[in-house]
Amino acid sequence: MRAKLHLAVDPSARARGISSFNLVACGLILIAVLVAVLETEQTLVDQYPSFFMIADGLFFIIFAIEYCLRLYVAPLNPRFSGRFGRIRYIFSFWAVIDLIALLPFLLAGAGTSAYYLRLARLFRVLGIARLGRFTHAWRVLGGAFYSRRYELLISALVALLLLLVSSTFLYLIEADGQPDAFGSVPRALWWSVATLTTVGYGDVTPHTPIGQFFAGITAVAGIGLVAMPTGILAAAFSDAFQKQRGDK
Repeated sequence: MRAKLHLAVDPSARARGISSFNLVACGLILIAVLVAVLETEQTLVDQYPSFFMIADGLFFIIFAIEYCLRLYVAPLNPRFSGRFGRIRYIFSFWAVIDLIALLPFLLAGAGTSAYYLRLARLFRVLGIARLGRFTHAWRVLGGAFYSRRYELLISALVALLLLLVSSTFLYLIEADGQPDAFGSVPRALWWSVATLTTVGYGDVTPHTPIGQFFAGITAVAGIGLVAMPTGILAAAFSDAFQKQRGDK
């Protein structure tokens, strides 16, 4: 019986496809996230308080039972076999995610302040990450990032360098005329982030001609800043999916 339960509960127990149990779990996760999103609208909560209270209680019970079932069959997975297999499972990545998904229901019940309620709802919405255990695409995505980790690290360092240089130049040039926006390098950093990422909010702009000149250079550099990691990740994803098709 436990072997059959393991085949139904543990996604890694199947070479291909997904069990009916996990299909239902995916559906319940999506519904729970939808309820958590709707619960952020206070007018709905005031109009249907009983619905949200009952839904929260049911989801907590269902996901708690799901967690206990996964813990029960965990030793049948070779990764968690042995004397301390269940303990290793408790501290595994997806088991921790499952626990985090349960905490918001307790947090919402323990604290009535607006801050605790918002925090609980945030974690419940982020519970959609639990769907990652049911799909191979997440592993492909993680592998693509890992295979290009050095190139992405270099891109991040280049981005930090450009942010620091552009912020420093605008601080030197515009600080006297706009102390609120460019009175320090950290203050000028906001303008650099908005410009280099090509967002361009326009809430802070240089006024001097030389400041505008450096702003133009920064904006042009931002095009390359966005294109560099985009190209790296596009190549990584292409290689990963081609390798996956080749393995099949």
